[in-house]
Amino acid sequence: MAPRDTPGDLTGRWVVGIDIGGTNLVVGLVPAAGGDAVALRNRATDAERGVDAVVDDVVRMAEEAVAAAGVDRDRVIGMGVGCPGPLDRATGVVSHSPNLKWRDVPLGALLEARFDRPVALDNDANCAAWGEWWQGAGRGTESMFGLIVGTGIGGGWISGGELQHGCSDAAGEIGHTTVAFDGRLCACGNYGCLEAYASGPSIAARARQGLVAGTESLLVDLVEGDLDRISAVTVFEAAVAGDAFADRVVNDTARILGVGVANLINLLNPEAVVLMGGVTRAGEHLLGPLRTEVRTRAFRVAADACRIVPGELIETAGVVGAAGRFLRSHAAG
Repeated sequence: MAPRDTPGDLTGRWVVGIDIGGTNLVVGLVPAAGGDAVALRNRATDAERGVDAVVDDVVRMAEEAVAAAGVDRDRVIGMGVGCPGPLDRATGVVSHSPNLKWRDVPLGALLEARFDRPVALDNDANCAAWGEWWQGAGRGTESMFGLIVGTGIGGGWISGGELQHGCSDAAGEIGHTTVAFDGRLCACGNYGCLEAYASGPSIAARARQGLVAGTESLLVDLVEGDLDRISAVTVFEAAVAGDAFADRVVNDTARILGVGVANLINLLNPEAVVLMGGVTRAGEHLLGPLRTEVRTRAFRVAADACRIVPGELIETAGVVGAAGRFLRSHAAG
């Protein structure tokens, strides 16, 4: 959507940050001058209910956050929204979001009409990456790639202190790079995407396949025998607890992600790759073998110059980053 001017003095001003994920909606208030998100609200996205229901949730959660923080609504200058794409930032339209099953949704206009504040829309992974660069693990870098693993796999590429969107707002989609020429079917309709192997649902699916085949694991006890309850987080928890099968699933995931990270390091030569999302719960169980895979595959000069680290804004990178993108978008306008 077209940028609007915001007050030059940001002291005491606030931005609503919205992180619309394939699984969860997270809403919070972020100080316009920078700082932690407050008055966080979280609920299931449940996109199957339709766009209007999701918009209703976002607006209600935003109003609740403003009230809970005790902030005068006149001090709220706008709303930044991160949403799975591809999308058009200029028009605020989500053109195609496979994980939400949305096409040509005028999300920016819908929210602006309902919340009565200017809205800036960006890809959810871009927002999370910007949050870590602005306030988290990427502070002080000129070049950083944020890799977020959740319901899907996305990325945000920051170079020269600016988020790189590409010519049609589709840059950073590392989840839909191919890691197996004729591999698994991905939600995007392609085959062999990184997301089809290492997203949260894909990690859980690979674990269930092993258990159905008769592999013994602590995972069965963790979900009380209901294999449908297994998630990537469950797998990570079992691995940290010492379960051998879960550790193998995590190690395989680390190697697959390592292939993707090595590719982007060879291509972009960033100072840092910041991993975000549920994968951070696995800690060194995942990061250790991932770094090993990268060292095996990436050019040494590029790999040696790049830090591969977990994000610092564990639950709030998307919210903080969405607010930050609103500020950057409107400052530019």
